[in-house]
Amino acid sequence: LNVMADTLFGTILKISAGSASAGGSSSMQLRQTVEDLINKCPHKFDLNSIADRAKPLLTESDGPFVVVATQEATRMNALLSSIKESLIELKKGMNGQLNMSLPMEHLAEALGIFQVPGRDPFHQASWEKSAWPSKKGLSSWFSDLMARNTELRKWTDTLATPFALWLPGLFNPTAYLTAIKQVTARSKGMPLDSMSVETHVTKMLKVEEVNALGKMPEDGAFVYGLFIEGARWLSGEEAEEIQYNVSGTDCEGRLAESKLKELMPLMPVMYVKARKVEPEWKPTAVGYIRSDADCYTCPVYATSARGGTFVTVATLKCEGAHA
Repeated sequence: LNVMADTLFGTILKISAGSASAGGSSSMQLRQTVEDLINKCPHKFDLNSIADRAKPLLTESDGPFVVVATQEATRMNALLSSIKESLIELKKGMNGQLNMSLPMEHLAEALGIFQVPGRDPFHQASWEKSAWPSKKGLSSWFSDLMARNTELRKWTDTLATPFALWLPGLFNPTAYLTAIKQVTARSKGMPLDSMSVETHVTKMLKVEEVNALGKMPEDGAFVYGLFIEGARWLSGEEAEEIQYNVSGTDCEGRLAESKLKELMPLMPVMYVKARKVEPEWKPTAVGYIRSDADCYTCPVYATSARGGTFVTVATLKCEGAHA
């Protein structure tokens, strides 16, 4: 049903764009869009400088996190190069300096309907193949790019692991979760293949509270920016009787039924903790499934489309047999 809806609205957009071009306004609007995106596109990261500063840090305890930062910067550069070069090429084609190729026509078609290039699987011009999974339109997607670039630049400026990381803002969030296990495995002297991660929901609702705390949690990291669908998380006054502490971090709440018109509420700051796999946990293709009555193993996806955007499984406290 979702695919049919996407196809329907995509067709409507293309027909609307064709109608606009008959009036002569489409070309001018496309030129404005191209110029605006070129001006807004961030400059690339200095990978040589990052590599030089990262080299002595790789052998330290936070080395795996430094590796993730450098990988993210490399991927961001590949995306920014794809965007900038294709836009400049299209601009030259529209100005008559180059012949319009099929990829340039596909890029113009996507921009004309405010679609992220590459969303159409038959197009030869694609930004999406270098980007992260997303269902957003061009304007929201580009704003997302700017926000991701800003956060990544803060991280790579010092290469110090943030006290709380915007997990959905990574190209490969799974790599960060693996780094959490690697750091803990090193410090505990344990084999990496015997490690897994579990999640706990903290009492902190905003990242500013984590920054005020000024430290990383034990055997893990704080992450934020996750949403929940089909349920909600009890916090504040609703969770006064559901308070607990995990390795020095104050946590609270449990899963509850969602409220009307509250489709995807934002989760509080999450504590992702690495720990040794227990014998009773069931190994599956997506992770370890626990048999605890008060623990719901919740799949985490990069987008609401789910499918191939799977990231990990979260362990969320629930109401035992009623979950």
